[in-house]
Amino acid sequence: MRKEYDFSKSRKNPYAKLLKKQITIRLEEDVIDYFKKLAGKTGIPYQNLINLYLKDCAASGRKLTFKWAS
Repeated sequence: MRKEYDFSKSRKNPYAKLLKKQITIRLEEDVIDYFKKLAGKTGIPYQNLINLYLKDCAASGRKLTFKWAS
């Protein structure tokens, strides 16, 4: 390895906008279990499945419908 490197001719990562941001989210256990079972069937990690589902909801403009218990 060199002692110093010259980064003066470097350029920004063009894929930096595609990187994911880590957050903390609280999900109910049954929701996590559902995605973990689905992950076992598909071979896709459950966190990626949750991300794909939420991404699909956002892309299609899906709205949540619910009623508060009275």
